[in-house]
Amino acid sequence: MFNIDSIANKFRLSYFIFALLLCAAFVSIFLYAESRIEQELVKARLLQQLELSQKEYGDQPIYTADPGIKIYRYDNAPASLQTMANETVQETSITINDESGKTRANLHFFAYQQDGQAYILTYLEGVEMVMKHYPVLEIFENLEDIFADTLKVAVILSLLIAAIFSHLSSKQIIKPLLDLKQAVETDHKNLTELTHMPSEVGVLARAIDEKNHKLEQYLKREQLFTGDVSHELRTPLTIIMGASEVLASQLEADSHLNEFTNRISNTAKETSEIITALLLLSRAPEKLDTPQTSINSIALAEVQRLKYLMRYKTVTCQVVAEQEYSAYVRPELLKMALGNLIKNAFQYTDDGEVIVTIDDEKITVTDTGLGIPEVMMPLLYERFERLTHDYQDEGTGTALSPEHDINHKVEGSGLGLSIVQRIMSHMGWQLTHQANHSGGSTFSIYYK
Repeated sequence: MFNIDSIANKFRLSYFIFALLLCAAFVSIFLYAESRIEQELVKARLLQQLELSQKEYGDQPIYTADPGIKIYRYDNAPASLQTMANETVQETSITINDESGKTRANLHFFAYQQDGQAYILTYLEGVEMVMKHYPVLEIFENLEDIFADTLKVAVILSLLIAAIFSHLSSKQIIKPLLDLKQAVETDHKNLTELTHMPSEVGVLARAIDEKNHKLEQYLKREQLFTGDVSHELRTPLTIIMGASEVLASQLEADSHLNEFTNRISNTAKETSEIITALLLLSRAPEKLDTPQTSINSIALAEVQRLKYLMRYKTVTCQVVAEQEYSAYVRPELLKMALGNLIKNAFQYTDDGEVIVTIDDEKITVTDTGLGIPEVMMPLLYERFERLTHDYQDEGTGTALSPEHDINHKVEGSGLGLSIVQRIMSHMGWQLTHQANHSGGSTFSIYYK
């Protein structure tokens, strides 16, 4: 299939159109020259016939020379010819009667002045002109057919040569671009070799090489930063977890402080897992091992871990799954993605229920909470975007009141959904959102 967006095909098409226009120009020049030469030859032949007729018949109002030639004195010419005739040979279509009936033919005519007397000379095309006194016209008539056939062959050959040449030359023109594409896809060494080319491809190769160098430096800085931060945070987190365990061991079993020590320990563990997940995100997806991970277990564990967010709310939560489902994914990444969705559902739901549903193709988290206003949808996965009273309510189109916003004031930085989206892209999964008719939202993770 011919793809017009291809550079090679654009070049071939443009070259073919150029050849077509060039052939059209030559054909036009040939037809114009043929017409002018024929006019001049016919004019010369008619003037010759006028001279012969005057010598043979003397002064007559009309001279007739068979076949096809008729010369009028201006006053005796048809009125239509008197109106149109001038010194230039013209052509008009007329109807004539012959043995086969009425037919259309072209009449050539022009006006001529001789010794103060005006004449109109005519020649009916299609009738063989007498050539015995003017053989050059006969020669031209024969050469005209030869030139026409030769021109047809020349046009066909020109277009064929243009098509072949454009095909071959386009390959040579596109070859440097294909080399550049291959160099970009393979390794940096081949690209470096192309940067020394003086052509436009060399300019493009140098720009790509410089951009790759900047991206490489940026990625290296990001990886070093992530590694350094994780290394520096692990030590204090270990100390915090150890201290919380020591503190918990020194408290009585029924002490109300046990809740706080458990909270400290769980938060430290959660932070350690988040650091591990972020480290995994900084690596290339193909370099990660993907063990078979139970989705049900992680969903239940996240619901249990985040239940403290519903302590003072009339909200229920359940995990619905017909059987045990699993996926080939790093558990830390799935835990982080699913945990963020469940956490958002718990935080923004004051009454009703949160349902986590698992089937063989997706994981859905449905809540009956605030929902997401339509105005916020374009920014749904943007970093640092959170629901506040500045946004309009999705159902009524009115702004959320400050009191409504205060009642739903939750901790967070607006990074949760953006991190989930990044994890989905990293794993090749898909995250979708749908507003519920009765209020709230449904987020779906398609893991198949």
